[in-house]
Amino acid sequence: MTPATVHTLPTRNRQNDHTRLTERRPVALPARLMWRDQRGTERFASVVARNVSEQGVYVECQAGVSIPMYRLVQFQLEREAREGDALPEALRRGRVLSAVYRVTPATAAGAPQGLALRLMVEPRRQSVSAPARATA
Repeated sequence: MTPATVHTLPTRNRQNDHTRLTERRPVALPARLMWRDQRGTERFASVVARNVSEQGVYVECQAGVSIPMYRLVQFQLEREAREGDALPEALRRGRVLSAVYRVTPATAAGAPQGLALRLMVEPRRQSVSAPARATA
């Protein structure tokens, strides 16, 4: 009888798990979500944005919402919350199409439900100093 082969999965480097392309800034701003459920009915929820970056936002919902992963939603900060230079430009303009990429359930201890949203915006491009070339 031969011993069973044990396959191990490579471990992830925990130091790199928290690296981000852009800085997240902590906030506490009132906002709204709008989405369509599986029947096509428009749904709305009042949320609080807890942190923002150029590509994402994390929101908390006091009343639980049923939004599945990868659902497209419209995210919008309340009008009075859109002031200030600390916010990404896309969030100051109004509604932003976003995708739900993480759902954190509410806890029995009273922590609200959380949703991580990926803003569907064109990433800011770095300027390139190379001269433009004409093509035929």
